[in-house]
Amino acid sequence: MSKQFDVIVIGGGPGGYIAAIRAAQLGFSVACIDEWKNAKGGPALGGTCTNIGCIPSKALLQSSEHYEQAAHHFGDHGITLADLKIDVPTMVSRKDTIVKQNNDGIVYLFKKNKVTFFHGRGSFVAAKDGGYEIKVAGAAEEIISGKQIIVATGSNARPLPGTPFDEVNVLSNDGALRIGAVPKKLGVIGSGVIGLEMGSVWRRLGADVTILEGLPTFLGVVDQQIAKEVHKALTKQGLKIELGVKVGEIKTGKKGVSIAYVTAKGEALTLNVDKLIISIGRTANTIGLNTEAVGLSLDERGAIVVDGECKTNLPGVWAVGDVVRGPMLAHKAEEEGVAVAERIAGQHGHVNFNTIPWVIYTSPEIAWVGQTEEQLKAEGRAYKSGVFPFMANGRARALGDTTGMVKMLADAATDEILGVHIVGPMASELIAECVVAMEFRASSEDIARICHAHPSLSEATKEAALAVDKRTLNF
Repeated sequence: MSKQFDVIVIGGGPGGYIAAIRAAQLGFSVACIDEWKNAKGGPALGGTCTNIGCIPSKALLQSSEHYEQAAHHFGDHGITLADLKIDVPTMVSRKDTIVKQNNDGIVYLFKKNKVTFFHGRGSFVAAKDGGYEIKVAGAAEEIISGKQIIVATGSNARPLPGTPFDEVNVLSNDGALRIGAVPKKLGVIGSGVIGLEMGSVWRRLGADVTILEGLPTFLGVVDQQIAKEVHKALTKQGLKIELGVKVGEIKTGKKGVSIAYVTAKGEALTLNVDKLIISIGRTANTIGLNTEAVGLSLDERGAIVVDGECKTNLPGVWAVGDVVRGPMLAHKAEEEGVAVAERIAGQHGHVNFNTIPWVIYTSPEIAWVGQTEEQLKAEGRAYKSGVFPFMANGRARALGDTTGMVKMLADAATDEILGVHIVGPMASELIAECVVAMEFRASSEDIARICHAHPSLSEATKEAALAVDKRTLNF
């Protein structure tokens, strides 16, 4: 007889492992299945985020930022260094250590919360006895049964048609995190989060980086006043960003990769690089899930079809994170995982998509929540805007990083905050105050009246709120 569980979670990434822990906290017997392996073949819980996404990319970004500061900005502080070098293998090794610490941390959390872990690939077998049989294909194959199933299998990098990833010359985010030496020339196709972050890492370390973007607009999902500031800053740093290009034939050889493309002006060019990173988005991962065995519905993109509560077309089957609709963000997956576990327990889990923060960890950082100015104009909503630049912020001056601004958008009649957009130092941390404010439906006046520590970067948020009413104090 197969092992029986109240809840089985397929996938151990941010959505899956958090759902498993929350379900266990609520008193359910829980199993989580995940197939990621570390270099020694052991479990590597945490999914794309921990293994080849959020965590390792931030580790490399931090290392490369230290190098950039030492090479170009320490002199401003009276600090001089001789014979500055970068040891890429050591940098990558540090990244691997951080990844393993996160992997091991989730194993500990499973033990602490009494979640049973199965190392292998999970797939549907059949509906049976009011629940479902799930196969675990690992070192030894076994069948387990659960009354409620949460699918959290994440996403995969999308390759260019006709140009598969070899992770040697043509790289996904996985290969981009394992480059063993600084390439002289690096090409990036796609100017989204991964493209900009990885391009920034290797540019700082000395690579000549060119980013090719098919869309005519840079960072089209970002408020365009912010996007223009980002484009100016990254270009000034040395990133070459070509917009509106049409990528043609890509050839790989012993000397690297050549990319034929046509510019927005119609000029046919060829870019020759040592390495090419392709970051044109991600696709829902349902490979090997055997959805057809139980009739689980997928949409035209291969994502699992769910309603507003993450319910699928099958009773007792839920899906969260990258494998369903909505933004492919680790924290969105976590919130859905918690909400689903609570719904299974008869509670009222809730995810507010309008207050999910977005962050791009370039330098300057980019963070936003809520609607952009372009979205408000498109829906015809009357709004007020307030902007405060970091060049007028005392803490930013002391840090030596005054690039960017805070921009706040509020309803013209009620003053409710509709969106906040930040480009500048520590934007990823500053945005949290704005998320809280929007969750409580605060007005710009509320933030303007709250005392902020001085000197701090958060004062720029207060000043942007004051600017909505045209009464900034320091600009």
